[in-house]
Amino acid sequence: MSDFKDAAFGAGHDHIFLGAGHESNERKTWAVIALCSAMMLVEIVGGSMFGSLALVADGLHMSTHAGAMLIAALAYTYARKHATDSRFVFGTGKLGDLAGFTSAIVLAMIALLIGYEAVSRLFSPVPIHFGEAIPIAVVGLLVNIASVWLLSGGHHGHSHGHSHGHGHDEHGHEDEVQRIFTPSGVFALSIFEDGVPPVFRITSETANSKLPLQSVSVTTVRPDGTQQLFMFADRGGYLESKEDIPEPHGFKVIVRLPDGEHEVEFEEHEHSHDDAHEAATRDHNIRSAYIHVMADAAVSVLAIIGLVLARTFGWLWMDPLAGVIGALVIANWSYGLMRDTGGILLDMSSDQRMADNVRHLVEDNGDKVLDLHVWRLGPGHMSAVVSVVTTEAQRTPGFYHAALKRFRGLSHVTVEVNPTHVAV
Repeated sequence: MSDFKDAAFGAGHDHIFLGAGHESNERKTWAVIALCSAMMLVEIVGGSMFGSLALVADGLHMSTHAGAMLIAALAYTYARKHATDSRFVFGTGKLGDLAGFTSAIVLAMIALLIGYEAVSRLFSPVPIHFGEAIPIAVVGLLVNIASVWLLSGGHHGHSHGHSHGHGHDEHGHEDEVQRIFTPSGVFALSIFEDGVPPVFRITSETANSKLPLQSVSVTTVRPDGTQQLFMFADRGGYLESKEDIPEPHGFKVIVRLPDGEHEVEFEEHEHSHDDAHEAATRDHNIRSAYIHVMADAAVSVLAIIGLVLARTFGWLWMDPLAGVIGALVIANWSYGLMRDTGGILLDMSSDQRMADNVRHLVEDNGDKVLDLHVWRLGPGHMSAVVSVVTTEAQRTPGFYHAALKRFRGLSHVTVEVNPTHVAV
């Protein structure tokens, strides 16, 4: 019978794994629905009063746009209201991903319908009422621009949108590299951040030059004279400091190598973003709402171009061709959204670096990881199940929970501790 100790991080705590901008994004989505609904009513009523079939048709199209937004808005509201419902074992953080996946399917269907209609019109052209169609397309574009403005702030871009719910210490300095030239080779020292507290990395840029671990250390000297020593662990292709680097990152660095000491400097600078961390913190629900708006805006722009060219030069084929291009663009965005949200719903590891960091932290203490699973619970929230074998009897699950608290995105941790006498 196995002898192990098992515990969950923060036993008894609530399982609220919503994104940092959840309520703000919820309000933005409802605002877009209100805008689209108002525009829908104006177009349908106006079209009925003035006998414009095109205006009524665009109003009905706007209703489908509002309906797609409604999926995102209801997901936000439901997830917030049921965030503490114990029936949801790991909270409601994934509801936004489910809504995003649903929206991706809706987008794919829209792309197919637009593509089918466009191809049909290429072979069987229909009369175009330019006087009505162009102004309606322009008004539709203006509504979409207003929707983009309402949704902006929690999301940037369409296929690579992000939800920036992380703090200052979760950015990347990897571009800032100091090179050290020694008789045995060239070595690069960098400050590396990947959604966890920053560490030093040393890599060899010369073939067959390897540093003996026991002969390497780094000491930071800050402007006030404060010093801190950093020791390193071997990660295979590079050395990585065991200790975190406190902010700010402006200091002099004394690097001790086998041939002596070398002095370099790092300056605090504007931070860049790490793709793996942003994938873990991304809110796919607001992303899906954003893509719906962008897709509609793209169709409006292409429709305006196609209609203007068709009217100016008599190229009636330009209007359906613009539709085909729009369908392909929407299909591409739909695929990206479906791929990303589907992976999360199937518990694919969206942040492999987090798993690597957990493993390194445990094994740097002389223990061994028997089993490790890391997956996403919601925007900016990761969960981990870790099985550890150790020779230290005093290392309880609490020891590892305390050590793993350094990873800010790790919101739920379960640790199993196995003494070495257990057969593995």
